[in-house]
Amino acid sequence: MQSEQFYYDNKTVKLFAYATILWGVVGMLVGLLAAIQIYLPAANFNLPITTFGRVRPLHTNAVIFAFVGNGIFMGVYYSLQRLCKARMFSDKLSRIHFWGWQLIIVAAALTLLAGYTTGKEYAELEWPIDIAITLIWVVFGINMFGTILKRRESHLYVAIWFYIATWVTVAMLHIVNSFEIPVTFLKSYSWYAGVQDALVQWWYGHNAVAFFLTTPYLGIMYYFLPKAANRPVYSYRLSIIHFWALIFIYIWAGPHHLLYTALPDWAQSLGVVFSVMLIAPSWGGMLNGLFTLRGAWDKVREDPILKFMVVAITCYGMATFEGPMLSLKNVNAISHFTDWTIAHVHVGALGWNGFLTFGILYWVIPKIFNTPLYSTKLASTHFWIGTIGIVLYAIPMYWAGFTQAMMWKQFTEDGTLKFQFLETVTHIIPLYVARSVGGLLYLIGVFIMVYNIVKTVKAGKLVANEAAEAPPLPAKIVTHGKQYWHRWIEARPIQMLVFSLIAVAIGGILEIVPTFLIKSNVPTIAAVKPYTPLELHGRDIYVREGCYTCHSQMIRPFRDEVARYGEYSKAGEFVYDHPFQWGSKRTGPDLARIGGKYPDSWHYNHMLEPQSMSPGSIMPSYPWLLDDAIDTATTGARIRAMQTLGVPYEKGYDQIANRELMAQAEKISKNLKADKIETSANREIVALIAYLQRIGVDIKGEQPLAAKQ
Repeated sequence: MQSEQFYYDNKTVKLFAYATILWGVVGMLVGLLAAIQIYLPAANFNLPITTFGRVRPLHTNAVIFAFVGNGIFMGVYYSLQRLCKARMFSDKLSRIHFWGWQLIIVAAALTLLAGYTTGKEYAELEWPIDIAITLIWVVFGINMFGTILKRRESHLYVAIWFYIATWVTVAMLHIVNSFEIPVTFLKSYSWYAGVQDALVQWWYGHNAVAFFLTTPYLGIMYYFLPKAANRPVYSYRLSIIHFWALIFIYIWAGPHHLLYTALPDWAQSLGVVFSVMLIAPSWGGMLNGLFTLRGAWDKVREDPILKFMVVAITCYGMATFEGPMLSLKNVNAISHFTDWTIAHVHVGALGWNGFLTFGILYWVIPKIFNTPLYSTKLASTHFWIGTIGIVLYAIPMYWAGFTQAMMWKQFTEDGTLKFQFLETVTHIIPLYVARSVGGLLYLIGVFIMVYNIVKTVKAGKLVANEAAEAPPLPAKIVTHGKQYWHRWIEARPIQMLVFSLIAVAIGGILEIVPTFLIKSNVPTIAAVKPYTPLELHGRDIYVREGCYTCHSQMIRPFRDEVARYGEYSKAGEFVYDHPFQWGSKRTGPDLARIGGKYPDSWHYNHMLEPQSMSPGSIMPSYPWLLDDAIDTATTGARIRAMQTLGVPYEKGYDQIANRELMAQAEKISKNLKADKIETSANREIVALIAYLQRIGVDIKGEQPLAAKQ
């Protein structure tokens, strides 16, 4: 059969590679700032756009969706063309995809710093950006499947399976979790509330890690590792088992983020069971990668690209073993809400995603610019500095996590809590400093890479259209001899897409749907009432400032937590919370029972100058809340949105909401004046105080022991 000549598109690969480097530097710089802010409140600069509560979501979004996201597209656009022996389906769609994704990233950065956020971790972007993400993801899908359908290679290699599963699952996760009702152009409320919102969010959040930070990178590993090592993948059969087991099991594991919370026990147990099962397919993939290098270890010692890849795969193995261990209830009782989770996440992010991305950049850039890498020695230097940076980052965070958990749980001989919460914070500040040093070293390694790649690019010339040839795919694929079932599906990408969707949808449906349909999963509590208009504004300010990044609102049924904070949390408490605010880390104390614990003046002074009320506090100040006015023009829209979501405000309440808002605000203003604090009733600080004083007061538990000390 006569071969056809065609050209690979390297220009798009170059654009995504450059974007990966740019956003990697930006995301890591922002991460370093956030790491410093944890122990140096002055680094918040008393500005709303640079405060930790806004910087931290910017960091996570920049690293996940900008750095790793562009890294995924770089790897997919390079490998898919060569695996399919075809140019990408449409150059125009490739450009729309690239520039659309970069515009989304810029919009995300601007809105997050401006305080426009949904308050849902890793899904903070507001509804117009969510729509844009959906559209660009569809563009990517059309371009990818168009390329697969016009391929000249009948066999769909394992990397393509992972790309297909990534695309369909991320689409499902994003659409389901992003159901929200707009209030204004850049403000919305989650369609779900409380327990249900928490389940959907962590079904999304865990599987964003699974299907954005893992499966596409596994596909990339399956292509680039054998190429860099010049060896075939170790086991084709293991790759089949790895793929189907991983995508089916992963989707069930989200509830392990909510152990000992108000989530129904059956859902928690499902999360634990499937999390433990994940060890097998995850390690199957790791071993398949490492065994691919059998007989090539002499090359690994000399080749920095392979060094990056080996450490990346090893970190993947470490993280995917630790994850199931953290899902065991007795381990999770120690790790949850501590810096242990931060260490775990960053072993994956810095080691698995970061190092594999660096290895691919060092491999791809010389290929598409037709020149050798400028300096192998600099690449090796980057490897060692980056590795030391990971170690110096992770070990202090593990240490801090264990320390936090142990100090939180200690009691004196007479049965009272041994440590106040603030003591547990100040005790681990040196570990936070060490963490930032590790992050700085990692970033220095990235700057070394930037220099190395710039010099490489200058020495070469981009092969924008790389010539290639291959025979066309026959109209009918003929197979000879005995064929295994998987050979059938490997030649049929649409069937692969459908079966992948079925595999990942099963777990989501069986976990989420019963939580909505079976009323006993979220029993109602008559005492729980909707928020007043002023409290609703205050809650929105709380979300805007990212308070959930440091404070939880979920008291677990442990002796130390009940003693410190009050009665443990119940599912029915959160039925009007759109979104839920359970948090995932306690840099500050839990606030689930903060209402009524302190006078209004305490909260006012605490937001103005935290250290004046809690000496040694690392919380930043929020002086703009004392000056900015409550946005009463949107009160009616907020009430109407909540009514649409089922919150039982009476008909026409939106028309009188501002009147009630000002009446409550005047009372708080008078309380402050009695304590010699003059402030106008229409200031945001008043709304925030109203919300803080409301949290937990609907549920009357016993007075916390900590309050008696």
